[in-house]
Parts: sequence; C-alpha cells; structure tokens
Amino acid sequence: MTTFRIAPPVAEAFPDTLIAVVTATGLRGHEAWPATAVALQELEEQLAEGTWRPADESDPRIEAWHTAYRSFGTNPRRIRPSVDALGRRLAKKGSLPRINPPVDSYNAVSVRHGLPAGAFDLDRVTGAVDIRYADGTEEFTPLGEPGSVEHPEPGEIVYADTTGVLTRHWNHRDAHRTRVTEDSAHVAFVLETLHATRDGDRLRTAAVELRELLRPHAARTEAHHLGRGRPEVTV
Repeated sequence: MTTFRIAPPVAEAFPDTLIAVVTATGLRGHEAWPATAVALQELEEQLAEGTWRPADESDPRIEAWHTAYRSFGTNPRRIRPSVDALGRRLAKKGSLPRINPPVDSYNAVSVRHGLPAGAFDLDRVTGAVDIRYADGTEEFTPLGEPGSVEHPEPGEIVYADTTGVLTRHWNHRDAHRTRVTEDSAHVAFVLETLHATRDGDRLRTAAVELRELLRPHAARTEAHHLGRGRPEVTV
C-alpha cells in the first residue's frame, strides 16, 4: 500500500486544493481499450467541428495553475502545467498523442475537463508520496531521459517518494522511474484542482469517467480524495 500526503505548508498555501487519487489493480495494458479510443476520437472530432475547444490560459482552471506556478518561481509560459501543454498541443495539431491505453485514458479525461492529470506505477514507488516544497537536494530523472538527472529548485512544489522526485513543478512532467507503460499492473492516477469550491464537482465527475475507462481492463479500481481536510490517504 502507498500513502499520498499533502505537506502542511502546501495545504496552507493552497487551501482549496482537491486531488482525486484513482487506483487500478490488475491493469491489463496490452489489450485493446475501445472506449478510450472512442473518447480520444470524440474530442478530436469536436475540435475539428468547432463545437468544443480545450481550456487555454484565459480559462480560470488554467489561470489558477499559472498563478500557482509563479508563486513558487516557475514561469508557466515556459514550463507549462500538464493540462495546459496538452490542450495547446491538441488545439495546434488537432490530435492527441497515443502513448498507451492507461496514459491515453487519463489524457482524454484531463483535456476534456481542463484538469491536470498524471499517473505513477505503484510497483516502482518507494515509501510514501508527498506533495511538498523541494529543498533543492532531490534528484529527478525526466520521462524519456533515463540518463539525465535534474535537481528541482528550492521551493518548487513536487511529488516525491523516498527515492526521489516523481513530478516536477507540481504537475509539469513525470519521472522516468515511475512511468506508466503497457506492463504496469498497479497504477495510481491523479486528477487535480486548486479550486475545489468551484471545480470540485468537475473533478469528481472526471474521476468517475476515468474509472469507467479503466474498469473493463482492471481487476479493481478505487477513488480517494486528498485535500486540506483530508491531507493523507493510503491506497
């Protein structure tokens, strides 16, 4: 089991934060996931038809993350929140990347609802996962760059376990070590909002949608919610 925790200074700085942690056990990433394929195709078709567009930085959901990034010293137009970067890519290219079914599933839900999303292979996580301010001594190996090592800036918000950083700039980029592949069988997916008062229902709906995409391809799925009132959950 893995515990996810929001450090008190982060909870105090962002008191309306709500994070859905959706877990899938016995995940089967090598089989076809038709519902995920349809979800991606529908978004691309709606964009092409002009009936829907992904949230951009003028949207309050994205603007809130830009403000948060600036608060810990990150330029959000150079290093963008994940949902911002994904939406911009979709708007520009007209399509979303196809990585693997679990990742494609959370990407579809993320961009549909304008909420950052990510995932960790729990079999590669060590100890508890803390959402906290970095002290600058931690190590981070970016996704797709197994030979590279970075050090987060002091004061940058990160997800970190006892081995190192799992996600830099809160939700900008995931680590290579805990990446989700077709072989990942035990995965924690996270969906985030900084404004639960406004977007909490949206986040809960997104978590339900993600579980619906995962459920046909997993032995079990669960959803937990993490916030100031409940700063720790064990999954």
